[in-house]
Amino acid sequence: MNDYYDGSFFGRRKGKPLSPRRTALMDDGLAHLRVDLTKPAPEDLRDLFEAPVQTVSLEVGFGGGEHLLHRARENPSIGFIGVEPFVTSMAKVVTAVVEEGLSNIRLYDDDAIKLLDWMPEASIDLAYQLYPDPWPKKRHWKRRFINHQNLDRYARVIRPGSEFRFASDIDTYVDWTLRHCRDHASFQWTAQCADDWRVPWQGWPGTRYEAKAFREGRVPRYLTFLRKLSSD
Repeated sequence: MNDYYDGSFFGRRKGKPLSPRRTALMDDGLAHLRVDLTKPAPEDLRDLFEAPVQTVSLEVGFGGGEHLLHRARENPSIGFIGVEPFVTSMAKVVTAVVEEGLSNIRLYDDDAIKLLDWMPEASIDLAYQLYPDPWPKKRHWKRRFINHQNLDRYARVIRPGSEFRFASDIDTYVDWTLRHCRDHASFQWTAQCADDWRVPWQGWPGTRYEAKAFREGRVPRYLTFLRKLSSD
């Protein structure tokens, strides 16, 4: 879960202090895994990975990392770029990547907008944004990451014919996302029946935020949008 607003970060980046072991892993591991935006982006993002990956997926705001790590473990031929500015969440994922020797994950620990603007056009085969901060108060809705400008950014980097997947347990944010994607010329909602937005995607591992939603009586929704082959 992330806090973003028009290119700026809102909220705390740090939580509880890291253990000495995780601090050491962060110092060495993240330096190796971090996508370096001071260098020009490769023409093909697959070149970022040590593994010989066939496609590249992006997850903006991986939170506890449950989904990112699960997908990477289950799909060694897919390269995953995970974005998360919270130090404690990043440390958890760095620890898992280093200890398990996962060679198909790269990480970025700053504002996702910077990464999206750095990426080459049509370089991502699948993008996820799962349980972003909903900014539930109406006066704060403008801080939601899903807006026309950021959908422009997603549209630029997602390969035409590929998918953008969004999950939330907050009805107002689900409606907000549907409305913004409906009004954007580059995206089309793919749902044909209720199960298409009620049932998670195949291979879904769940996340800590989803578990919290169920405990508190909220129902998650899973939205899939197609990056159109051409804009109308």
